[in-house]
Amino acid sequence: MENCYDIIVIGAGHAGCEAAAAAANMGSKVLLMTMNMQTIAQMSCNPAMGGIAKGQIVREIDAMGGYSGIVSDKSTVQFRMLNRSKGPAMWSPRSQNDRMLFANEWRVMLEKTPNVDFWQDMGKELIIENNKVAGVKTAMGISFSCKSVILTNGTFLNGIIHIGEKQFGGGRTGEKAATGLTEQLVALGFTSGRMKTGTPPRLDGRSLDYTKMEKQDGDINPGKFSFLPDTSPFENGNQTMTKLSQLNCWITYTNDLVHDILKTGFESSPMFTGRIKGLGPRYCPSIEDKINRFADKDRHQLFVEPEGWNTCEIYLNGFSTSLPEDIQYKALRSIPGLEKVKMFRPGYAIEYDYFPPMQLNLSLETKGLENLFFAGQINGTTGYEEAACQGLMAGINAHLKINELEPLILKRSEAYIGVLIDDLVTKGTDEPYRMFTSRAEFRTLLRQDNADIRLTEVSHKIGLASENRLKTVEDKVSKKREIIEYFKTDGVNPEEINELLVSRGTEVTKQKQKLFSILSRPQITMQDILFFSNKISVKVNDISQGDIQIIEQAEIEMKYQGYIEKEQDLVQKMNRLENINIEGRIDYGKVSSLSGEAIQKLNKILPKTLGQAARISGVSPSDIAILMVHLGR
Repeated sequence: MENCYDIIVIGAGHAGCEAAAAAANMGSKVLLMTMNMQTIAQMSCNPAMGGIAKGQIVREIDAMGGYSGIVSDKSTVQFRMLNRSKGPAMWSPRSQNDRMLFANEWRVMLEKTPNVDFWQDMGKELIIENNKVAGVKTAMGISFSCKSVILTNGTFLNGIIHIGEKQFGGGRTGEKAATGLTEQLVALGFTSGRMKTGTPPRLDGRSLDYTKMEKQDGDINPGKFSFLPDTSPFENGNQTMTKLSQLNCWITYTNDLVHDILKTGFESSPMFTGRIKGLGPRYCPSIEDKINRFADKDRHQLFVEPEGWNTCEIYLNGFSTSLPEDIQYKALRSIPGLEKVKMFRPGYAIEYDYFPPMQLNLSLETKGLENLFFAGQINGTTGYEEAACQGLMAGINAHLKINELEPLILKRSEAYIGVLIDDLVTKGTDEPYRMFTSRAEFRTLLRQDNADIRLTEVSHKIGLASENRLKTVEDKVSKKREIIEYFKTDGVNPEEINELLVSRGTEVTKQKQKLFSILSRPQITMQDILFFSNKISVKVNDISQGDIQIIEQAEIEMKYQGYIEKEQDLVQKMNRLENINIEGRIDYGKVSSLSGEAIQKLNKILPKTLGQAARISGVSPSDIAILMVHLGR
């Protein structure tokens, strides 16, 4: 049996899978160790990828050569681009996924990846030599030697599952907890803490009455995550129906009766009785927490989401709970459309160990033990996407470290991944961290459409992104620039364009104008121009070869040129934050637009400089930008 590896990854969730794939594709010999080979890349909570800011992260992972985007596309049952009514910086791709197909696609891709071996066992203890990690001992008593270890343990470290007054050890329902590693690391001087997350009950879709719910369709022309071609399972609205049609999601609501039933279980709630010590996610609270915190609301929205193509199992998004199962069942039957519901299993909360991430370097290597990397929920994050991108970066940097190369550190101005890691390492977190667009001060630069332009070349230089990916990006940039140049140099006469301008309620032109100037008007879109002028349509489609993404990106860069340039200037200014003294100069409660959390944390810590304020957990980059405006910077 092979016992010597370059890198050992403990845990085969989203972080572990990306870590193993990245390191292996860069040339390291990798062992992926998991307690259960049948649950590799399991979607433990909702069967979905992406969403606000999270979709940008998935596209960034794909741009760098990670697998999450491809796997998500191949297992998608519904796709939506969120926030289309807002500016392009806010557009966020989201897929509803087939849970079993997602995990299967991940396993297939990992098994096809050279240099990845698998071992089913519990990583029990790290082998340490001269303050460097040198291997892993397993629960079966087997020792594996290596040059680096990446811990991606998810919720398994001393995990405890709570359902009402019942509690039992486990890292996920039906799976045992992992023990040994926390105790060893604490003995070595690491600081650990406890966090909590939860999941809703799973329902039998055959028992639901969908006529009492609101239907939520996917996009007419569904997009996808990966920049590679042919990864989507769907038909395109403009093409012949040769592929699958999307599944529907549904929306229903709680009501006063549901709330009253749930309240009867509060005295048995592990969250309210103090049995759960760890903090839960602020922005994804349990249903009992929502009722308690938002007592003025008479209903809460629930999303009824299918678990896959070939199953009737339903995920009830928005109903995470750890109340007794009989209370859950009774409350569910008072929700419109769920009056005859059958429950596959109850919701539960899980409490687990994590290690405050200020103990890490920006490479995700621990400060206390050389060649040991952490990624995912062990660092205090929540969400598949946040875990996956950390795994990607840990895999990259573990490979670079053992080959005596400089780590890859993405800047806040380069990627949401850079924002996330900088937040964790610089600010730390004492509650489950999730990504939002508001955490990124440069979100106009960090759009989902340009992730490949931002990151593929960076990844190619370190040996991860393929030559084919790089050539695709270079071709895309060339065509985009050609379209922009055409719009800047070619003009239209009044008689050619005024009819369109009138129809869109914008002022007519009295002289010839450049296409760039016409497109810059907020009432006019690229599609308006292409639909109105056959000549321009033929030219643009000839340049782009019909690639909608190239046309869309050219439009964004032209329409938002001023905003993009302002953010590029802000990148330079933010580097001077450490020299701006704010001690005693600001009454935070009187600064409009600051978030309530920021006001609370700033008043508590009273930072001396704007740079120190920027590193406080709970003070977002948007809050810092607001303070800069307040100071006249």
